[in-house]
Amino acid sequence: MSSPALRQRYLADSVTTATPGRLLVMLYDRLCLDLARGADAVDAGDRSAASELLLHAQDILLELQGSLRPEAWEGGKELAGIYAFLLAALMRANIAQDAAAVRAALGIVEPLRDAWREAVEALPAANGKS
Repeated sequence: MSSPALRQRYLADSVTTATPGRLLVMLYDRLCLDLARGADAVDAGDRSAASELLLHAQDILLELQGSLRPEAWEGGKELAGIYAFLLAALMRANIAQDAAAVRAALGIVEPLRDAWREAVEALPAANGKS
């Protein structure tokens, strides 16, 4: 099996065996990566790559938004509002090719990702404890 094929298999296995909390962190990790790369592509003048990355980031936000149950916890409605804000900001940033706006969105997403990572790592099941 070739190296790219092995990598794809590893990634697929990682997703299919991950806990829901770990999947959430994986989505946030990819969202941060897309935003960082998207801003860099805008800076480099690569409109096509920037657009592709920012559209993928929007797809991730739509998935996060669609799976959110705002009524399930106290901060749910606020998080839904953040997702809506980020979606609108990324649409505008993509149209205007505004790297600063993309980096501002990344500045919002990174602390959310870090908080979810801490929460997931604090769960007993995530640490192999009963």
